[in-house]
Amino acid sequence: MTVETAVPVAYLNRIATAVPPHDVHAAFVSFADRLLRDRREHVLFRRMADRSQIAHRWSCLAPAVPDAPGADEAIDTTGFYRFGSFPSTADRMRRFEADAPDLVTRAVERLDLGPSPPTHLIIVSCTGLSAPGLDFTLIDRFGLDPSIERTVIGFMGCYAAINGLKLARHIVWAEPKARVLLVCIELCTLHLQESTDLEQVLTFLIFGDGCAAALISAEPSGFALDGFQAIRVAGTAGQITWQIRDRGFDMTLSGRVPGSIADGLRSASGRLLPDGPEAIDLWAVHPGGRSVLDAVEAALGLPASALATSRDILRSYGNMSSATVLFVLEAMLREDPGGRRGCAMAFGPGLVAETMRFSSARH
Repeated sequence: MTVETAVPVAYLNRIATAVPPHDVHAAFVSFADRLLRDRREHVLFRRMADRSQIAHRWSCLAPAVPDAPGADEAIDTTGFYRFGSFPSTADRMRRFEADAPDLVTRAVERLDLGPSPPTHLIIVSCTGLSAPGLDFTLIDRFGLDPSIERTVIGFMGCYAAINGLKLARHIVWAEPKARVLLVCIELCTLHLQESTDLEQVLTFLIFGDGCAAALISAEPSGFALDGFQAIRVAGTAGQITWQIRDRGFDMTLSGRVPGSIADGLRSASGRLLPDGPEAIDLWAVHPGGRSVLDAVEAALGLPASALATSRDILRSYGNMSSATVLFVLEAMLREDPGGRRGCAMAFGPGLVAETMRFSSARH
């Protein structure tokens, strides 16, 4: 005779976020504009900057002060990015190792781990890596159990937070008393490239730095993690790439991405949303850019108000890769009155849309 054991429900209990102190959006747009030599591309870039719906982005780099010595040649006060002398991969990783620990610490401090320490730690990043890494930083700074179970999810791009939540749910299923600390840390502004290619220069317009920390457990508070589904769009593998090269991490971000996302969501909408989009109250969509949000809205036939939170995060922070969708979920969790059903999604290399169904815990 077999005895069936009920599988515990995993909940995203709470989220805390942090960004560096320097607002670099205006400085980055101005610097990128100067990289372009073709007049038509210059005009197009300015038009896209005006329509980006981004007002602020934050960086560990302090923007150069206008009219200060050397300000015409460098984007930041330390000269990390200087015309004709962009940093090597080693320089970028040294900067990540210097700045990421404090940003991670700030986010986890705001999370408030409470009296019960985490039993599992998941670190997510696609913008920096070292060993010993940020998992050990958190163990040392917060006095965590040295035998805490540690996992690092690296180089998956903007959808990696969804994969982190998926792993956390499996942990809670296997160990109902588990308390999983998930940390997504991205210093995207360390990976800009000196280029005259418009698609590459557009990274100056979109990306910012940020960190999000989340606690996942079987405690029935926050959002229940109801289910996950990945949607891969055939024939799009080259549209988003992220490769380590001598001069840093080199990104391909094709202008065809929004259209491909829309095609993928339309073709998979039946299995993704079996009860139709009208059954979803909360849309936590990764704001990869204005055109990405527009594509999701059009593909699923959503009202203009559906992606308001995602657009607010884009406006205030830009695209922070994996951390961004947790910023969106944090804003929703903070204002949730209960009794709602939601769908989160984020996009990245593959081309893949990683999606998550969630619902409010009973109040």
